[in-house]
Amino acid sequence: MLDPKLLEILACPLCRHPVVPDATHAWLDCRVCAVRYRVEDGIPVMLPDEAQPIPAASGDGK
Repeated sequence: MLDPKLLEILACPLCRHPVVPDATHAWLDCRVCAVRYRVEDGIPVMLPDEAQPIPAASGDGK
């Protein structure tokens, strides 16, 4: 789990909006860009080239 004070200052390197941890705290999501950044051993990897699309939510009935 990341320090809450660190989360307050982290921002997406693409759009500069805040990032939020996912439920597992293994990813930091930018909801504006719809990308996520992984957290390895408690260290956020905030490189634009490493960003991945946020997976679509399942359970939509399809």
